Amino acid sequence: MTRPGHYAAGLVVALGSTAWVVAADAPIVPEGLSFRGATVTAKQVALGQELYAANCAACHGVNLEGEPDWKRRKDNGRMPAPPHDASGHTWHHADRQLFTITKLGVNAIVPGYESDMPGFEGVLSDDEIKAVLAFIKSTWPERARDFQAEVTANDEGGS
Repeated sequence: MTRPGHYAAGLVVALGSTAWVVAADAPIVPEGLSFRGATVTAKQVALGQELYAANCAACHGVNLEGEPDWKRRKDNGRMPAPPHDASGHTWHHADRQLFTITKLGVNAIVPGYESDMPGFEGVLSDDEIKAVLAFIKSTWPERARDFQAEVTANDEGGS
């Protein structure tokens, strides 16, 4: 192979490797994933992943695993941050409830409930909250996504 051929082959390998790395980092959006009836995009999931890392991971875990012993009350009487992966209960709630909790805090849907989780109104826009929730939903197995989609569809004022 001539020198130009070597360069061309090297360029193809380099570009192919770059494309593989970009594809490997691209968020996976399960088919049919939606938030309140709107189709979720890869761009939303990517944004949600970034926002989750910056705003949620400190309490809910880098891998959505929640705080240790999350089902047992802390000494202050409040519950630890639950996981948002399939081992938790996030997928048991409708989109509307998840959005409200994230924006306004748990107290917005359970009056009088004391939680360490702040509402993110004024910190994240509505679209950013939707993106975080889209990212979380994109990580669930199909069975959990299907269950949560049904809960959302049956929620009064939901989907």
